[in-house]
Amino acid sequence: MPQVKLTVNGKSHIVDVEARTLLVEALRETLGLTGTHIGCDTSQCGACVVRLGDMSVKSCSILAVQAQGAPITTIEGLAAADGSLHPMQAMFREHHALQCGYCTPGMVMSAIDLVERHPEGLSEAEIRHGLEGNLCRCTGYHNIVKAIAAAWPLMHEKALPAAAE
Repeated sequence: MPQVKLTVNGKSHIVDVEARTLLVEALRETLGLTGTHIGCDTSQCGACVVRLGDMSVKSCSILAVQAQGAPITTIEGLAAADGSLHPMQAMFREHHALQCGYCTPGMVMSAIDLVERHPEGLSEAEIRHGLEGNLCRCTGYHNIVKAIAAAWPLMHEKALPAAAE
């Protein structure tokens, strides 16, 4: 089995994995980071989204060996060292943007990528379009969209326009 060096949430790991091991399997089964969920095994639901370098990826669609050399961030790696939540996590909590929570880690990771790619702002339609690769069977997305819109100014350190507050 090949040895793969993965840098996950700022920590280096050398793991023995079969060449066919998916990144999601390496994260969950080898490293014990179970916040990354397996929802569909077909790259359709987005429950397995992690950050690979500076973009979000569905970790069920990439091999662990392909992730070698790039920093990986999972939902467990978002909170600050002092335990304070990432702004997106805080807004998901504040706006009740979850129910069962199964899709939430992948949804949060995708939402962070979406917000980072749009420093000029996001409309509700753009948020909804940006979430098309993430499925939630519980919420109807309304509060998820509200949470992402509320996290945008926090992540870009900008004040909300008076009309949006």
